[in-house]
Amino acid sequence: MTTTADLNSLKQDLSRRMDGAMETLRREFAGLRTGRAHVALLEPVKVLAYGSETPLNQVGTIGSPEPRMLTVQVWDKSLVHSVEKAIRDSGLGLNPSADGMLVRVPIPQLTTERRTELAKMAAKYAEGTKIAVRAVRRDGMEQIKAHEKKHDIGEDLAKNWAEEVQKLTDQFIKKVDEALADKEKDIRQV
Repeated sequence: MTTTADLNSLKQDLSRRMDGAMETLRREFAGLRTGRAHVALLEPVKVLAYGSETPLNQVGTIGSPEPRMLTVQVWDKSLVHSVEKAIRDSGLGLNPSADGMLVRVPIPQLTTERRTELAKMAAKYAEGTKIAVRAVRRDGMEQIKAHEKKHDIGEDLAKNWAEEVQKLTDQFIKKVDEALADKEKDIRQV
């Protein structure tokens, strides 16, 4: 027979997976620029290096020497142009320039149009996270139904578990909405 400990184990697993989705959202939000230079802005950038897509921070050191400037000290001279191209094509609206093995990335002032674009991108990231959280919920619900089908738990217990999973999902969806509201406020304030 399945017990309350099994429910707690299921909730912990689902919560851990939903936390993972939230962490991904935080990283994506860190990559959305708000007019200030921050090394996290370039974290999502992938560079074509050695025949595969490689994270930028694995081909060079990202720095922020000035409030409106990022730099990438590329470790391999043959990758300088690949790094430049990857940053330019990243959709972040940045125009890097190479100076030897150093790639300078000036951070331009945000226009109203660009702020709107960033807000839409943030909303897209948030929606992706909500979809991921709902997929975790669906998985949890399927596990509950499987237990019920095997007669490990009764109908009432299955209903209670499903309600717990839904409460957990609602909490995470609320966190996503709050994170989005904070990011949109940050984008508007710059």
